[in-house]
Amino acid sequence: MDNGVERAPDLRTLRQKVEYMVEKTFPGRKISGRFFADLVRERGGSLSHSYFSNILAGKVTQPSEEILKALGLGFGVDWRFFKEESEVVDDVVAGLQFLAKRRTGEISGLAGRGLDEEGLPQELLQFAMSLLRDAEERTPPAGGGQQG
Repeated sequence: MDNGVERAPDLRTLRQKVEYMVEKTFPGRKISGRFFADLVRERGGSLSHSYFSNILAGKVTQPSEEILKALGLGFGVDWRFFKEESEVVDDVVAGLQFLAKRRTGEISGLAGRGLDEEGLPQELLQFAMSLLRDAEERTPPAGGGQQG
């Protein structure tokens, strides 16, 4: 039906976006507000654990830009993902889907199809390579330390 392409979820509210990022960034784990606040602090930001918990509870719907930037730091994504009517939501979701498929082995490399003589645009190539580097840095080697 959809040719194996995963559709982007409908992420309209701040709570939906944060829940989605928790699920994708920490799959299978339940993280506490304190854990996330510490992570943000380690990465140079500031966010209280209670404020993060209030976001997940749906009590906070329009935080300051500073809070959005802290969320971006904690999840390792562009902070604008969390803005209302965000232009980068689809890009972040596509990047996460790419990383998930890279991690599971569904994608093992890149190949350009239907390109003109100039090949892949430089910006797209740099973006794809940065995703691969990030995935390799964040993903522990499979098979007890063997890299493949």
